[in-house]
Amino acid sequence: MGTKRKSHSVGFKAKVAIAAVREQETVAQLSSRYSVHSSQIHQWKRHLLEGAEGLFGTVGRPRKGESDEVSVDELYEQIGRLKMELEWLKKKWENLTERGESVDGLRALIENDSAMLSVRRQCELLGLGRSSLYYEAVAETEVNLCLMRLIDEQYLATPFYGSRRMTVWLTHSGHAVNRVNQGWATDITYVPLSRGFMYLVAVID
Repeated sequence: MGTKRKSHSVGFKAKVAIAAVREQETVAQLSSRYSVHSSQIHQWKRHLLEGAEGLFGTVGRPRKGESDEVSVDELYEQIGRLKMELEWLKKKWENLTERGESVDGLRALIENDSAMLSVRRQCELLGLGRSSLYYEAVAETEVNLCLMRLIDEQYLATPFYGSRRMTVWLTHSGHAVNRVNQGWATDITYVPLSRGFMYLVAVID
């Protein structure tokens, strides 16, 4: 009595075929992992590739109710837009070699009044976050600049002073420093463990 042939779902075939196309594992390894004969995997892989060729062969064909002329026009429009973006990006990267690939250097390349590209698209092409585009650094206050100058002068006189002794010296000199609840900062990250991970939270007053 013959052995009944095992039936596989379409999803399973696609999963194995995609894994074979990626070539991260050999066909022999896939055969062992999925319990499928290697010749069957080769066949599914061939069907997948042939189907992909047919899929890409339909690109540019008009949808129902559209003409070939409309589809071709759309295709040329996309090509023209990509060419324009490439030329813009090429020019900007030439300037970037002189400025350096810093956030400030990228921000300087944005054209707010560009008629060709929106600010959003320019940020995407340059790999610049829009939030960093509008960020303005806060300048140091006169009080902080004065305190930093005093700390530098005192440190030259007493380089063995740590932060606590320097705070006491500034307080005795009449400067209100290290006040409670003046500034808060917090951050969170995670520490990987052998099984899972744990969160680590830091709060600084």
